[in-house]
Amino acid sequence: MTPVCIGWDEKGAAITQRSLLGSALAACSSVILFLLLGCPSVFAHEMRPAYLELRETKAETYEVLLKVPGRGDNLRLGLYVEFPSDCKNLTEPRGLMINNALTERWSVQRPGGLNGATISIAGLTATMTDVLVRLERLDGTAQVTRLTPSAPSFMVEAAPNVLEVAHTYTVLGVEHILTGIDHLLFVLALLILTRGGWRLVKTVTAFTISHSITLTAATLGWVHLPPPPVEAVIALSIVFVAAEILRQQKGVEGITARAPWLVAFSFGLMHGLGFAGGLSEAGLPVGHIPSALLFFSLGVEIGHFLFIGIVLGLMALTRRARIPWPQWAERIPPYAIGSVAMFWVIQRTISFFTF
Repeated sequence: MTPVCIGWDEKGAAITQRSLLGSALAACSSVILFLLLGCPSVFAHEMRPAYLELRETKAETYEVLLKVPGRGDNLRLGLYVEFPSDCKNLTEPRGLMINNALTERWSVQRPGGLNGATISIAGLTATMTDVLVRLERLDGTAQVTRLTPSAPSFMVEAAPNVLEVAHTYTVLGVEHILTGIDHLLFVLALLILTRGGWRLVKTVTAFTISHSITLTAATLGWVHLPPPPVEAVIALSIVFVAAEILRQQKGVEGITARAPWLVAFSFGLMHGLGFAGGLSEAGLPVGHIPSALLFFSLGVEIGHFLFIGIVLGLMALTRRARIPWPQWAERIPPYAIGSVAMFWVIQRTISFFTF
């Protein structure tokens, strides 16, 4: 396609639609990279929620599981469960620090059970994390909720609430993708490569289908791979697409430029396994497994399109400004994305020996 001249810069060089698009991509990508890599979660998935599980084993008796993120050197976040005053411990909490997280188990008993009781997480208001809560009853039904620093307590309901499950897992999906810097960099690289339009729509659709397949399979236990290799391949997928962007800028069209949807589908299978890791921390509510999977996936997609919308919005603003960036500026985003991703590849490959 022949570039269309739409103006002239101060040196008399023609400004084309293609050069403006490249400038817009370079500008907005640089801003997005600065925001992503400047945030505390640069090493991807550092923001982990705490997890509380209450499992009714017999009338008025519950097994308690509390998983609290660690802070290194065998330190933990100061989060503690507060039951009603008439609730007593049948066993004392037994703690074990594994993979920078403290897991505690004990059992409690309350006359009449926990229905209608208010349970709080002490110390939550002083943190920036959330607590995912799942309560399983003897009849197999479950209550799932999410506690935050602004809402650190919940009331145990007598019956499960599907709307609560939908809200909890949708929010969990959105948070997981928006705090997963590696996944966002992959999507940003695909956006740069496809330059928007229907190619981007088809590519994102293929990515959605593929990661939904492995997310479901891994969460239901049909497929299992150790986390370190999965995370390393995810990082490697980003390096691959970044390299394809550079090849495209040099006028060489690789397989990703010709069929981005195929590459997105292939690597999306691994990204789905990564999403499953975040969902496995929350667990699936008995009796609401299909709903939890559906709304978690929906939340992930909402997060994807929120991110893509922000990038496209910045592109539109940059194109309206018609700032003719130098041609070499277009290489900044792929080099930055590829460098960070290569660091993750090395870091996660090393973790194979400590897993």
